[in-house]
Amino acid sequence: MKLFDVYPLFDVEIVRGKGCTVFDANGTEYLDLYGGHAVISVGHCHPHYVEAVTKQVAALGFYSNSVHNSLQQRLADLLGCASGYDDYQLFLINSGAEANENALKLASFHTGRRRVIAFSKAFHGRTSLAVEATDNRKIVAPVNDNHVVTFVPLGDIEAVRRELAGGDVAAVIIEGIQGVGGVQIPSANFLQQLRTACDEHGTVLVLDEIQSGYGRSGRFFAHQHSGIRPDIITIAKGIANGFPMGGLLISPMFKPSYGMLGTTFGGNHLACAAAIAVLEIFEKENLVENAAEVGNFLLSELRKLPGIKEVRGCGLMIGLEFEQPIKVLRLRLLHEQHVFTGASGTNVLRLLPPLVLTKEQAQDFITRLKLAVSCEP
Repeated sequence: MKLFDVYPLFDVEIVRGKGCTVFDANGTEYLDLYGGHAVISVGHCHPHYVEAVTKQVAALGFYSNSVHNSLQQRLADLLGCASGYDDYQLFLINSGAEANENALKLASFHTGRRRVIAFSKAFHGRTSLAVEATDNRKIVAPVNDNHVVTFVPLGDIEAVRRELAGGDVAAVIIEGIQGVGGVQIPSANFLQQLRTACDEHGTVLVLDEIQSGYGRSGRFFAHQHSGIRPDIITIAKGIANGFPMGGLLISPMFKPSYGMLGTTFGGNHLACAAAIAVLEIFEKENLVENAAEVGNFLLSELRKLPGIKEVRGCGLMIGLEFEQPIKVLRLRLLHEQHVFTGASGTNVLRLLPPLVLTKEQAQDFITRLKLAVSCEP
């Protein structure tokens, strides 16, 4: 059987990792400035994480949501304390796309409406409604194109207000920081006005913190820089450091009922053990604070470099926009300087390192980046 060929692959096989470094099958060491799409939050193979997952799988890897699982409540307690949302409710699933799918479904249940507002360059996932709320027509199949999502320019509050005025919008969904869209940060003023507008029209505000959350911005959630509180927050990526998991933080205004939402694998014992270990490491090693400190250092140093059109970011979520396409630069970084990075579109280099990144490693990356750029034609 062949693999379904939908991924353009680098000619590298990563077989092990430690902290912010990974190693290929030939033993070559790489500095990981991408964390597997912002998934690796506490570093590769953190000893506490490995111990927790190993201990849990040796006891019980899975049983269904038809029985009590005290690990779910333990995770909810830790997450509520870490995030400042201890009065919200937690629903656990398996991925970011599922989180957004369930958030929009819950908003529709709550309001009785069916329309959604999303923003230009948004990425919310590849499942049915999540992909329709993603601003990329190439990945929206005809069966997903149900014309219930309206896109407006990011930052244009008047465009949002015009759409809300019809009274038929169930939810506005926005990323705390757009990742795939090029590390675009909505202003605090815009988010505050958006919160007010949604309140005025009885519309649910969904904050997609799948990539920008879990400490990456230097706050637990990126929207907390603006001081607002959304109605639903969606999470995944760094929640379990590579174990497939996602979730929703749900305002007390939503009342659950049996069968409203459901999942087979969501919140299973092994996933919860992994996610609990992540939050324990966050607290012990002050990783949110580290993301802020090292991120500020990295942003400051990167802005001193010539040849970069713009440096955008917050904490350890950073985009470097160049005048020219970055494809060759990324390949040089990978194959010559042994650094993993990401991309957003054609011209933006995206950095999403594990939150354990040190200033020394950040400086090492800058040195390697300078060498890679100096080889550009």
